[in-house]
Amino acid sequence: MTFEEILSTIQNYKVVPVVSIGKSQQAEGLAAALIENGLPIAEITLRTSESFAALEIAAQNQELLVGVGSLQTPDQLTRAADLGARFAVSAGFVPEIAEKAEVLHIPYFPGIATPTEILHAMKYKIEIMKFFPAESLGGIAMLKAMSAPFPQLKFMPTGGISVDNVRDYLSQESVFAVGGSWMVPQKSIDAGEFELIGKLIREVREICAQ
Repeated sequence: MTFEEILSTIQNYKVVPVVSIGKSQQAEGLAAALIENGLPIAEITLRTSESFAALEIAAQNQELLVGVGSLQTPDQLTRAADLGARFAVSAGFVPEIAEKAEVLHIPYFPGIATPTEILHAMKYKIEIMKFFPAESLGGIAMLKAMSAPFPQLKFMPTGGISVDNVRDYLSQESVFAVGGSWMVPQKSIDAGEFELIGKLIREVREICAQ
């Protein structure tokens, strides 16, 4: 899958499930649930000791577009890419990760919270950025105000996005997609509750189809 195809896939599905897995053996079941219920994307965050193992297992399913999230260093990105990650996300903007992502030709969505951070990311030719933590920073009102001087950019709000406000975020012209974990709760993943996860994923797909 090319750089452009990865972006197109994310934009088409509109929602990126932000996944934290404490039991890597559940990654295969999660991948199947995402695919079978129509949302074949997963941002595997590096928040547990099992994260890299879970990413490797999930990436073995060729129908799933797997990315790595909560990146802090370029070495983590290199390792994740070797295991099959095809896009990268971090909570904030890290120039060294941007440089590594360019070398690897992997889309990188850095977290931004201020216009200054946006301007720094733009120096690295980044045109799609993660607005994080979206709701805590002021939600849609803040996104509108902050994105106004940058009409050429798109944003992926993450943090506090839920079934109750996802439609409002997706209606914003500046929004490329949204990130969220409400449809893939870690407790349900670790417990293997994939029927429940499938139901939550279908609800998201119905909202996106409206």
